Amino acid sequence: MSGASLRERLSEQGAPAVLMPGVWDALTARLGAQAGFDTVFLSGYCVSGTLLGLPDFGYLTQTEMAEVARRVCAANPGLEVVVDADTGYGNPLNTIRTVELWQQAGASGMFLEDQVWPKRCGHMAGKQVIERADWLAKLRAAVHHAPGMHITARTDARAAVGLEEAIERAKMARDTGVDALFVEAPESIAELERVAASLPDITLVANMVETGRTPLLTPAELGDLGFRLIVSPLTALFSMVKAVQRSLALLRAEGSLRGHLDQLVAFDELAQLVDLAGHYATEDQFRGRNAVARSPSVASVLGDMHHERPCRQRWGPATGEEAPRCLPAPAGMWSGAAGQRSFPLVRWSTRPI
Repeated sequence: MSGASLRERLSEQGAPAVLMPGVWDALTARLGAQAGFDTVFLSGYCVSGTLLGLPDFGYLTQTEMAEVARRVCAANPGLEVVVDADTGYGNPLNTIRTVELWQQAGASGMFLEDQVWPKRCGHMAGKQVIERADWLAKLRAAVHHAPGMHITARTDARAAVGLEEAIERAKMARDTGVDALFVEAPESIAELERVAASLPDITLVANMVETGRTPLLTPAELGDLGFRLIVSPLTALFSMVKAVQRSLALLRAEGSLRGHLDQLVAFDELAQLVDLAGHYATEDQFRGRNAVARSPSVASVLGDMHHERPCRQRWGPATGEEAPRCLPAPAGMWSGAAGQRSFPLVRWSTRPI
């Protein structure tokens, strides 16, 4: 998807600021869409942590990020996905290659920064920036090769050099034809105001990292200051880690979460999120099955979960002795004469789900 829609929304006079949550895979992007977001940000920090189990310290490669972007965009074709491009992964030629990969993946936009590679998260200590001319060359290459993509120029000079240098770099980046400017990690509201006052007539980006270096403001508050594109890159990741820590601690302590089901998404809720019913319907369509006999509704897909049926550890029609009880087959999977049941050609396991 091109960045035209995002560019149009950001240019609307009086429209609210655009808020992008950070995501890291196809499922979290879909959750973003389910929550009502039109645009999401594929965060390098999030992908590095979830894909590699490593900090945002320059470990994540160009092709790894491109593959994640491809999966996210393919699974969410109606969603605008802005993809973190770090430093472009090299010089202007490498940046062109990055642009091509992002376009092939279906990205609507990209962020391109001026850190020395290997880079690190904008709210970490020890950042360094490259020469102005080298960063500007990469921006020009990106703009030239991706006219339909929404391109944000990000400078990390605030922490590496100072606020004045960051503003000067942003002014120079504006002249390359980028769509938006992003001065990373201002450390006060006064600094946010200074950035906005110094960079009129272009979309400004604010990065809201919970417990990070920049004051945490709402999109409305940032909009009043002059910022139009707001990214909340780590909210979902931080909340996910907290939730998983809590549920695994309960599982370790109690051996089951049967007394805490309110803390979990239900089986059929996740089935709806990934459109399980639609996939059953597609399978039936091409196998020529009777869709009425096995309705594609989630309820029929899961079967009557509160009635247990016996299961056997055998292939084909069951002839062996009855095994311990397990969850039933999906509705419509049982066949045979009245009063008799024969099992489908699948192996039903007695192991817990």
